[in-house]
Amino acid sequence: MTAADDSAANEPAPQPESEVPRRAARRPVSLDGYALRADDTTIDIKLLDLTYEGCGIETPEELQPGEMLKLSVIGRGLIDAEVRWCKDGKAGLSFASDISETKEKTPRQGERANVSTEVKLRRIGQPNYSVKMFDLSPEGCRIEVIERPRVGEQLMVKFEGLEVLQAEVCWIEDFIVGLKFARPLHPAVFDLLVARLQ
Repeated sequence: MTAADDSAANEPAPQPESEVPRRAARRPVSLDGYALRADDTTIDIKLLDLTYEGCGIETPEELQPGEMLKLSVIGRGLIDAEVRWCKDGKAGLSFASDISETKEKTPRQGERANVSTEVKLRRIGQPNYSVKMFDLSPEGCRIEVIERPRVGEQLMVKFEGLEVLQAEVCWIEDFIVGLKFARPLHPAVFDLLVARLQ
C-alpha cells in the first residue's frame, strides 16, 4: 500500500447529499397553519417542533431548499422563513433573522403575554428545580421562587421542548423575580411558544 493509499483509507467516508441534517431530539408540538409561497399559492402545514432559530413542519407539498415562505400558524401575522431541507413530507425551516433589529427597540406592552407554566430553573453550581413562570415577553419573564436569588445573578431557564436560556435577575419583590433573557426570543418563537402555552 502506498502512502497515498494509506492516506485515502484514513479519510472519512463522504456523507450522502440526500441525508436530512440530524439534530438533538425535540419534544413534539402540534399546531396547524399554512405557508404562503413566492407565487402566492398557500399550502397547509403542521408544525412538528420548535427551536429558537426555526421549526420542523409536515406538508404534502414538495419544497425546495432555499425557498422563502411566509408562515402563519396562529393568525398573528406572517413569519418569514427559509426552507433548509425537505424529505418524505417533512421540512426544516429557519426563521428570518431580525433579532438584531428588535434588540434595540423599546419593548411594547402588547408583546407581553399573560401565560403561566412551569419551567426548570438552575442557579450556577446547583441542580435544576421547577418554578412557576408567568408574564412572558420576548425579552424576559417573571418567576415565583422559594429560594431568592440576588439582583444581577445569572440563571439558566429551560422551557419544555426548547434549549436552555441564560437570564439575569433584574428585580426581586418578595418571592417574585423579574428575569431578562441574555438573548431575546425571536418574535416567531415567542408567538409559537405563547400559542403552545395557551
